[in-house]
Amino acid sequence: MIFQLIKIITLFYEGLALNYYFLIDVYDFMVRIEGSDFPDNLYYHREHMWVKIEGSNVRVGYNDWAQQAAGKILNLKARKPGAMIEAGKTLGSIESGKWVGSLKIPISGELIQMNEEVLKDPSLINKDPYGKGWVALVKPTKITEEIKTLILGNDKPALEAWLKDEKAKNKK
Repeated sequence: MIFQLIKIITLFYEGLALNYYFLIDVYDFMVRIEGSDFPDNLYYHREHMWVKIEGSNVRVGYNDWAQQAAGKILNLKARKPGAMIEAGKTLGSIESGKWVGSLKIPISGELIQMNEEVLKDPSLINKDPYGKGWVALVKPTKITEEIKTLILGNDKPALEAWLKDEKAKNKK
């Protein structure tokens, strides 16, 4: 399980600041559409990648709907850390028993790290797409502009419209 620490209140008592926190399971706040999960604290790229802002970096991965549609992920090839990458361009390739396709990066920047565990065992994407199955860590260069092009996880109507279009494309 993945937990997030949430600060709920600060109380001041006799000159001391008392902060109260609690842990939540990030999967408690999930948009579920036709059997696919979309955590509402992430952003989604129309090329099936998700983005999580983590301080000055972003973590990216392959979304739940895409990994289900692809089937068991067998192979993942990606660029080397240190590479400069541009939003919408290829980060690498992903292969399942059904198909081989490109991983299109949603955010421009410097590729800081690839998830070595996923490179060794790509099926982690199937098992835990938003946790252990993350793909890359990026130091973004145009986050302010590019984040506006992504779908926010709590925007269920936008996610539903996007998935409807994707399903129509995949039936062709």
